[in-house]
Amino acid sequence: MNVHEYQAKALLHEFGVPVPEGRLATTPEEAEKAARALGTPVVVVKAQIHAGGRGKAGGVKVVKSPAEAKQAASEILGMTMHTPQTPPEGKLVRKVYIEAGSAIADELYLAVLFDRAVEKFALVASTEGGMEIEEVAERTPEKILTVHVDPNVGLQDHQARSLGFDLGLPGDQVARFVSFVRGLFNLFVERDCSQVEINPLVVTEGGEIIALDGKINFDDNALYRHADVAALRDPEEEDARERAANEIDLAYVGLDGNIGCMVNGAGLAMATLDMIHHCGGSPANFLDAGGGADKEKVKEAFKLILRDPNVKAILVNIFGGIVRCDLIAEGVVAAAQDLGIGVPLVVRLQGTMSSEGRAILADSGLNITPAETLAEAGELAVSAVAEGSK
Repeated sequence: MNVHEYQAKALLHEFGVPVPEGRLATTPEEAEKAARALGTPVVVVKAQIHAGGRGKAGGVKVVKSPAEAKQAASEILGMTMHTPQTPPEGKLVRKVYIEAGSAIADELYLAVLFDRAVEKFALVASTEGGMEIEEVAERTPEKILTVHVDPNVGLQDHQARSLGFDLGLPGDQVARFVSFVRGLFNLFVERDCSQVEINPLVVTEGGEIIALDGKINFDDNALYRHADVAALRDPEEEDARERAANEIDLAYVGLDGNIGCMVNGAGLAMATLDMIHHCGGSPANFLDAGGGADKEKVKEAFKLILRDPNVKAILVNIFGGIVRCDLIAEGVVAAAQDLGIGVPLVVRLQGTMSSEGRAILADSGLNITPAETLAEAGELAVSAVAEGSK
């Protein structure tokens, strides 16, 4: 789960991480009032969407009066913003954050995440603050600094101090940096985050260290432990299909292809997407129906897939371990009949009761193409799209 910058800043402040003072606004008038209340000679008007790259897209404006803040807010609110991190249709800006300006002397990058390769927390830092970290990693990887933290030991002050010196901070600022990192790390652990990113982390002309921006992602599987965090969810920022999938306990991620996929198990789903690519096609979604898939869930899964107008074929790939293939087959037949599926449908069933499941599909009288192997299923789905486009 993602949150807006203003929500991230409130959490950072709660954990003792210095942030500029700011106020949320949903109208130009509120923006003017917020700028006046801040009382600083310079304020920044920031679009609030769940995506980075807002500045380059015109969503961040530096102004010098409440009247200018009102004008900037009127230009940003209501705009559809396109950045490298938004979906193709962009995101509508409904809120702006009015923040006190900072006298910036230097910009750094700092993030906390979990490195699964070594099974440790990782502090990732760079002197190239303000830039996309992916670009820095590609062009100048030597400028990416990483410190691993053993979960059994926790963050040690000497690790943060060493990182501060490696970033070129003078001794009098390193102590502030250690406190900053400690707050960031505590937030990451105590709120079950999957990532906490500060870009840029700025050193002001007065030597203060401040989180000028903040991006926090949370582990969805741990939200049951954090009702306060779950309450920060903004449904308007989420894909409508993904939101609907979450409500019925389906794992769904919309993609930009044209072959809808329904699979049970995340690993098998990833393999299915890879096979579609291998066969020259493009998947329209990742959909994991889970081990408890039943007739009703299969129907709901088809509804989600068919909400995407780009879908030109559907591939169902089920391995019957916990789930029974005959029950899946019944769900496929019922969904095809009830929903009137008008695109080619390829179904692969293997595992528990797979023979019975294939018989149900064959006896249905519906236009369902069976497949034995994953490779065959991928080829049939890609071919069906190609045939339909002629």
